[in-house]
Amino acid sequence: LHKAIRRQRQMCIRDRCRFLMQSARKSQGAMAKKSNNETKRPKVPRSPKPSSSTTTKVMKANKRSNTKPELLVRKRLREAGLTGYRLHWKVPGSPDIAWPGKKVALFINGCFWHRCPHCNLPMPKSNVEYWTVKFDLNKERDERKIHELEEAGWKVHVIWECQLKKKTIDKTFEELLPILADELNKSLLVATD
Repeated sequence: LHKAIRRQRQMCIRDRCRFLMQSARKSQGAMAKKSNNETKRPKVPRSPKPSSSTTTKVMKANKRSNTKPELLVRKRLREAGLTGYRLHWKVPGSPDIAWPGKKVALFINGCFWHRCPHCNLPMPKSNVEYWTVKFDLNKERDERKIHELEEAGWKVHVIWECQLKKKTIDKTFEELLPILADELNKSLLVATD
């Protein structure tokens, strides 16, 4: 008899806890909706249906981190002796490479998604409205994140994918590595051939 009464009490307590948790979640959701409405940014329209299965495969193959340009830059940094960096550090914009102690950030941007100023890539021919809004928001977000980092005292560098091509990579790193070495108070390793 006592066990049955105890079980009933426990069930009542659980039900009350569930009710309180649910009501708390609802009130938090309402508060979040109010605050989100106050600072509403334009949203990217829902992505259009892909025109083919090939398009779907290509889009799914785009990686967020450890891309070929990123790996190439990290290799060059290691060769130059500029180690000690962190990947995708938890600061505004999550820079691809960061030295948090020295507040130096490095973004490696893809020319298509971030609309490279050097390449002047054409707009996709289909779903122009979607891509226009998408690219504008991407550029706006990039500028905002760089500004936030600079306001927090970070030195920010951006490397574009096209600057890592065979014809331009040496020039890119000849310009960038001395600046990074100076900001990090490190000396560059001299490559011996």
